[in-house]
Amino acid sequence: MNVEEQYQDDDSRPVSGQTIRIGGGPGGAVTYLIDLPPEALPSVCKRDLELAWYAAREAAIADRWGSVRAFRFNRPDGSHTDLALADRDASCWVGAVDRTVGIATTRGLSLCLRLLALVDLLARATWAQPLFKLARDGAELHPALLRAAASQPLTAEARFDEAGFRLRLSRFIAGFHLEAPLGDRLSGVH
Repeated sequence: MNVEEQYQDDDSRPVSGQTIRIGGGPGGAVTYLIDLPPEALPSVCKRDLELAWYAAREAAIADRWGSVRAFRFNRPDGSHTDLALADRDASCWVGAVDRTVGIATTRGLSLCLRLLALVDLLARATWAQPLFKLARDGAELHPALLRAAASQPLTAEARFDEAGFRLRLSRFIAGFHLEAPLGDRLSGVH
């Protein structure tokens, strides 16, 4: 069954002039058909992102693993981006955000994807290590990480552009300098 067939008989929910349609998939999976691309999702409040972080953490501690989620983001030109979240941890985090805020709205979906994009970025960006501390009982994040994640646009792949994220982050951290990798320099000025 393709994505469009999954939505034929489902109700559409209008969201800020856009539509997010929700359907069921095989094995209890939840599917979403969204009438805008990830990069068009709105910014969110830093505090909401922080609360989503804690809700996801609590869900993981309680072993509340969520369903597999599949998203199709449609662009006005007819192209689309598909995103599948089948990883156990991602499913848990998405489920937690869905239970607390709901992801059937552009705000809730943006919040959810920004949370996942931040986790993805922190997992691969060694330059960000001074800004967070991971421990068995949770994580401490510098408030600037949350502020940047709340306001930095997502990419077409629902991630953060690392160079753009670093630039935005530098606006929020007074006296903290992040060295840019050699390939990311915008000019020769130091």
